Amino acid sequence: QIQLVESGGGSVQAGGSLRLSCATSGYTYSRACMAWFRQAPGKEREGVATIYTDSANTRYDDSVKGRFAISQDNAKNTVYLQMNSLKPEDTAMYYCAADPSLEGLYGGNWCSALRSEYAYWGQGTQVTVSS
Repeated sequence: QIQLVESGGGSVQAGGSLRLSCATSGYTYSRACMAWFRQAPGKEREGVATIYTDSANTRYDDSVKGRFAISQDNAKNTVYLQMNSLKPEDTAMYYCAADPSLEGLYGGNWCSALRSEYAYWGQGTQVTVSS
């Protein structure tokens, strides 16, 4: 059974930092697409960062480039999202997602940020940034 468990959310002031973790189990972590998505109230869920666990190749949405970093610990089957210089507009529920079938792998080396490519999701962790 595939499981994704997020942790690390919370409330911070603008300019602060948080690190989210996503512990995974139930599939071959070493070769999968992993992603972080977020969903603010009244808005669509959007992909913010992806990582191909085999090569550690990453991609970011323009809104978080230079501020967020996705990384992994293969020994722990865990993916992280380091969020720096947080802004009030980063406030959202953050979700970890997995695509172990690699349906979202393109060019053999980078992972899509399309919600439809990811079959497995965590329960989400809330991030609130105050001004």
